[in-house]
Amino acid sequence: MRKIRLFIASSLDGYIARTSGDVDWLFTDSDYGYAEFFARIDTLIMGNNTYQQILGFGEYPYKGKESFVFSNSLSGTKDDNVEFVGGDLKQFINKLLNMSGGDIWLVGGGQTIHYFLKHGLVDEIILSIHPIILGDGIPLIVKDTNLEIVLNLKDVIKYSSGLLQVFYDLKLEE
Repeated sequence: MRKIRLFIASSLDGYIARTSGDVDWLFTDSDYGYAEFFARIDTLIMGNNTYQQILGFGEYPYKGKESFVFSNSLSGTKDDNVEFVGGDLKQFINKLLNMSGGDIWLVGGGQTIHYFLKHGLVDEIILSIHPIILGDGIPLIVKDTNLEIVLNLKDVIKYSSGLLQVFYDLKLEE
């Protein structure tokens, strides 16, 4: 069965983007394992805000990969890059998981990540922690006092830039 992997970067204080959505603080001096990760996946899932932000960066960077964007208002439509999905997301995700293919990349953003975590749908988190404190922004994890997840640390890679990349398997409390 395919796995859903969250490969994402955050600031030390847990933000995935500035409040404006800008990610100008992300390191671009190295690929930090991205190419190897990207070769293992063939499907992407993201929220509509994340998709719109990506479009603002220029050409869609994930050509050749099946891409789905969660959006109730655009559900059932497509554009040149993605298919928009709404409605019963859990049923859609389970269908994707049971199809043949590579792993699935949960790209973001915060609300979509929260949905996947809340429903126990994330198999692995690969988090690149950048050595910067933003003070404010879009949080990696949406505040939810009912969300408690046990993580199993698999690996940590320390880069000379100061970036730490941590790998976790998820174990949900039953």
